[in-house]
Formats: sequence, C-alpha cells, structure tokens
Amino acid sequence: MRYIHSLIMFSLVLLPQLLLAGGGWPQPKHGGYFKLAEWWIISDQHYTDSGHIDPNVTTGIFNTTLYAEYGFTNRFTGILNIPLFSRTYHNNLISGTTGEVLAPGSALNSVGDADLGLKYGLIVNKPVVLSATLFLGLPLGEDNGGIAGSLQTGDGEFNQMLQLDLGTSFRLGKLNAYANLYGGFNNRSNGYSDELRFGIEGGATFGKDRITAIARLFGVKSLKNGDPDKAANSTSIFANNSEFLSFSPEVAYRLTDRWGVSAGIGTAFSGRIIFANPSYTVGVFVQL
Repeated sequence: MRYIHSLIMFSLVLLPQLLLAGGGWPQPKHGGYFKLAEWWIISDQHYTDSGHIDPNVTTGIFNTTLYAEYGFTNRFTGILNIPLFSRTYHNNLISGTTGEVLAPGSALNSVGDADLGLKYGLIVNKPVVLSATLFLGLPLGEDNGGIAGSLQTGDGEFNQMLQLDLGTSFRLGKLNAYANLYGGFNNRSNGYSDELRFGIEGGATFGKDRITAIARLFGVKSLKNGDPDKAANSTSIFANNSEFLSFSPEVAYRLTDRWGVSAGIGTAFSGRIIFANPSYTVGVFVQL
C-alpha cells in the first residue's frame, strides 16, 4: 500500500547586495554560498489526482540538506543540493470502528536524491540579468523502502532540467529589493512524466540590511507523457504526474557579514497528488 508523500520544495535563500544564492545572478569568481537546512512536513491529508482533499494515515518527511553554490568564474557557478539525511515514515493505519491495526507503520532512513547544477550568466552586470542552469538529478535515495515498499527518499530515475532565470534589483522606497522570474523543463526518465516548472519571487531588506523578507510562488505542471503504469504507483515521495502551486514566505537574518539564519513555511494553493499540510524549514548559511 502506498501513501501520499509528495511536496517538493525549492528552498533558495536570496539576499541583497544583491543576492547571495539563486536567481539570475551567478556567484563571483571564487565566491560562494553554503546553507545547511532542515525541511520537514507532517501530513494527515492530501490532494488527490482530481484536486480534492482526502485524509491519509499520518506521514512525515524530514530532510537535512546541504545547498552550495561556488563561482568558478564570474559567469560559471557550480551548484550542489543534497539531502545528507532523509527520514520518511508513516504511522499505523488503524480502523476507525474496531481499533484494529490494518497496516503497521514503517520508517526509512537514508541519503536523498541529489541535484548537481551548472549555471551560466548570459547577461551579467546589467540592470536586468539572465542566467541558464542545467540541473542533473542523481538517484542516490531509496525508491522502495519500508515494510510494504511504500517509502521513498528517491525516485530511482536520472532527470535533467534546464532553467532560465531573469532577475533585477531596485529600490523600494528606502529598501533594497529584487525580483526574479524563472521557468524550466524537467526531463524525467524511467517512465516518469516530464514537467514544466515556473515561479516568481521577490525580496526586500530592512533593519540596516540585516533582515530580508522573501516571498515565492512556485508551480509544477506535469506533461502526463510518462508510462501509464506509473500512475498506479504515483503516490510516493516523488510522485508521477504530481502538480501544485505553492506559496513560500521566508525570512533571513544576517548574524555577521558572512553568517546568517533563515526560517520559512510552504503552503499549497492547489495541487494533485501532494500533501495538503504546510511544510517548514530552518537553516544556517555562510557566504564566502
């Protein structure tokens, strides 16, 4: 028996002067940004494949993730995003009438699927910047864990995604601010449907440029061109044909010129085959 395990988050901390990570701005040569973050969700309901909300056995996912960017040149930036430790579980499924355990709970601990990327600055040092990034999804996680094989920390497929980012910085009154648009095509293998990914985000700093407030809208649209047999097993951590539109506010605080902390929350406005509960993230970052 498989349970709903899907809410994929992009969690990039973007700070001004202008941006420390992500967006249309590549890192400067020998510059870098590194973040260690904890992301989690505990859910007892999900969006079905028709977009309705149904209950499910309580399920949790916890990822301890390292995100890193390093500037090889002023235009080329290497990116690594890897869950160093991923834990997923579901509780016992208990009958509401008899109290009998219908299916035992289970848990899985492992590393997670990683993303390796290379960003190239097409337009740099201009009021509007543009970059292109190639991401390679490395199937390092477990795709058939737990008692019934229903728990996953990876999908077992090697995917490639090409993303374009268009960014600009500006003054918002007395505040430093930025905005970024992005879109990408995710080519999935092993019978999974390809995806379109898109989003917009913006942020502004205040408190002597120590506090940055960030807001993101992010969406995934499945092309539904995968193996039809995958649909029967789509309720997994990397669900086939999963779709959603999410809103993810975040706040980052600079402790020093290089070190800082962040916290955020993610919610889904709508979705198909994803959790309907919010996710949370906290992290610590450093800039070279």
